[in-house]
Amino acid sequence: MAHHLPDGIPPHLLMWQRVRRYAVPPSMIETATARRGAGDWAGACAAARVDPDLDLRAVRRRHGTEQTARLRADLRRLAPDLLRWHLPRMAPDGRLRPGLTVPLVRYGAPGDPPLHLVARTMPVGADAGQRISLALWEGSGGAPLGDHPHPHPDRRFRLDLHRHLWDAERSAELAARAPADLATEAELLLRGATGRPRGVFTVRLDARRRAVLELVAPDDSHVPTVRPLRDAVPSRQAAALPALPEAAVHEAPDLSLLRAGLVTLDALHPLVAAALHPYAPPEPALPHDADAAPADPHRVECRGEIHRIALRDGVLTAVDHDAEQLRREDLLVALGGPPLPCLRAIDAVHRTPEALPAVRERLGHGDVRGALDVVEGLLGPGAMLRAGPLRDALEQAAAGRVDHGLFRSGLPDDHPGAAAGPGGRLRLARSLPPELLLKRGRRNGWRRAPSR
Repeated sequence: MAHHLPDGIPPHLLMWQRVRRYAVPPSMIETATARRGAGDWAGACAAARVDPDLDLRAVRRRHGTEQTARLRADLRRLAPDLLRWHLPRMAPDGRLRPGLTVPLVRYGAPGDPPLHLVARTMPVGADAGQRISLALWEGSGGAPLGDHPHPHPDRRFRLDLHRHLWDAERSAELAARAPADLATEAELLLRGATGRPRGVFTVRLDARRRAVLELVAPDDSHVPTVRPLRDAVPSRQAAALPALPEAAVHEAPDLSLLRAGLVTLDALHPLVAAALHPYAPPEPALPHDADAAPADPHRVECRGEIHRIALRDGVLTAVDHDAEQLRREDLLVALGGPPLPCLRAIDAVHRTPEALPAVRERLGHGDVRGALDVVEGLLGPGAMLRAGPLRDALEQAAAGRVDHGLFRSGLPDDHPGAAAGPGGRLRLARSLPPELLLKRGRRNGWRRAPSR
C-alpha cells in the first residue's frame, strides 16, 4: 500500500503533483520522442518548446571537428522533454525557475578553455510560454542571448554531473540516484573538479548559509564518510570550493511523489517511470482530483424544470429551448430584460468556467494547445469568448508571448508595439502563432482562429 503522510501533504509535494500533471503534457512527450527516435534532434526540441541557439558550422570552425562531433552526439541523445521535466522550478506555481543557465556538458580537458552546452530559462517578464533555449557558453560572456541576466553556468543548478536527467540513453541511472546519497554524490563532484575522489566541498543550507564538509576514508577499500571540516574556512575560500548542486542534495521529486502515493507510474514521463518502477507502491491511493470535471455540469433549473445545456454544431446551446424562443430572449436581454436561467448559465460558463483553474495551469506552463482543448471541450470550437476571467487569461497569455518575442529578438521593452493596454495587446496578438490568435466575433466576443 502507499505510504501516507501522517501530518498532511507538504506544500512542495502538492506543487510537484500539479507540475507533473500540467508542465510537460503527454502530447509533447509523444511528439518529441518520435522525432528524437527518427534522428531529428531539432524537431524534438521544437516539440518540447526548446529553441536551439546553436550554429554547428561556427562551432566546427572555432573548436574543430572532434568537439563538433561530440556536440552532435549529445544533441542526438538529448531528450528535451525529459530536460523540461527535470529543470528547477519555483514555488508556489511550479513554473521554471527564471533566468538560469544550466550546464549540461563540459567539453575539453580540465585545463582547456571552458566550453559548455547549456540550457537557459527565460528571465522574469519574458518567460511566457515557458520556453527554453540551448546554447554554447565559451567563457567569454558572449552568449547568444546577450540580455540574459545570468549567462554564466550556474553551479547550484548544474546538470553536467546528472546526465540521466536529460540524456535518454542514461535515464535508467535515475533508479540509483533518485534517493539522495551525499557520499556518492560528493565523490562524483570531487572527481570532476579535482580529479581526486576525496576532499573538501560545500553544501548550500539556505540563501545565506553553506556547510563545509569533507569526504574522507582510510583507503580505497573503505566506504568514504562525510564529516564537517574541523577548521573554520573563510567565506571567500569556501565560495571557491566545489559545491554540490541541488540535484545531488535532495531526493528526486518523482520518487517522493511515488512514496507518498500522490502519483502513479503511468502519470510520469515514460523514461522516469521505467527507471523508478522498483519504487512504485502496488496500489497507490490518490487523493481526490480537484481539477476533475463535475459529473454533469450542464443541467440547469429553468422555469421550474431541469433543462440541458450541451454542445450543438460546435457551440454551447440551451437545447431545451427552440431557436425562435432563444432569439426572442436575446432581444429582451438587449432591451434590458432578465435573461433565462439557461442563458445565464451559458454566459457564466463562457466567462468563468469551472475548469478555469486547469486552463490557467496549462497556460502558466506554456501549454496553450492543451488549454484551448479544455476550452473547446467545454464551449465548443465555435464559441465566442465574452469578457471575463477566461478571456482575460487567454489574452494575458497572448500578450506574454509578445514580451517573449521582444526579448528573443533583442528589442527594448519600450518598443512601440509593446505598449500596455488592451488595444495594443490584442492588435499584437494577431501576429502570434495560430494557436494564440483571437478573432473578434459578434457581441464583442473573441474566439480561437480556425487552423489552416
